[in-house]
Amino acid sequence: MVGTEAQHPLLVTTGWLAEQIEGGDLDFALIDCSDPDAYRRVHNPGAVSIGQRPITLKSAANPRLVMEAAEFEAWAGRVGVSNETSVVVYDDNQSLNAARVWWVFERFGHRDVRVLDGGITAWIAEGRTVTSRPSRRQAGEFTASVDDSHHCRIDELRAAVGSDDVQIWDVRSEGEWLGENDRGNLRKGHVPGAKWLEWTRLLDAEEYGRFRPLDEIRSILEGAGIDPEAETVSY
Repeated sequence: MVGTEAQHPLLVTTGWLAEQIEGGDLDFALIDCSDPDAYRRVHNPGAVSIGQRPITLKSAANPRLVMEAAEFEAWAGRVGVSNETSVVVYDDNQSLNAARVWWVFERFGHRDVRVLDGGITAWIAEGRTVTSRPSRRQAGEFTASVDDSHHCRIDELRAAVGSDDVQIWDVRSEGEWLGENDRGNLRKGHVPGAKWLEWTRLLDAEEYGRFRPLDEIRSILEGAGIDPEAETVSY
């Protein structure tokens, strides 16, 4: 079984979460960011469902972009999150969806959010308690404060191409990087000057998709020509 201490403040371990659940009432919002159908089959005790396709959290007006502040406020309230609420997110997809939800919370000014390392995959592999009974939280009241510091627009990306001050990191699959797989996009290929390292390389499949140790992650980044200290635009 995994211990309770996470290797980074943005993560929590399955051991830590088990202690909180066993202790009774959760004093934070636990949000399952898996597809709602998967949530209905099985989820962590006390977790509420994201309530929509997790990779969305997109704007109703423009589904290519993240949702607007008012939309996020309404969604956060529905899942029981107010500005003072601590949040833990997880999924069944190597933290892909959970990390996006973490980013959207950051986008709207809420930083008390952590990702369950390994998600429900690790949780189940360790034989921990699961349920199919849905949980509910009292509705929250969230006021967004838009933070553009983690958000890059197209004009800013264009300016970064060829710049010595900003590196561009393509985290997609090799097929997308090489232009062999368009994933339904209008054009194939990658941004000029981008460096490629697929996001899954930073996770340990043998450890149920947990993040690799930080020193190992740094080594992988540097091996791909990515400076961990440099200003970076990822896509």
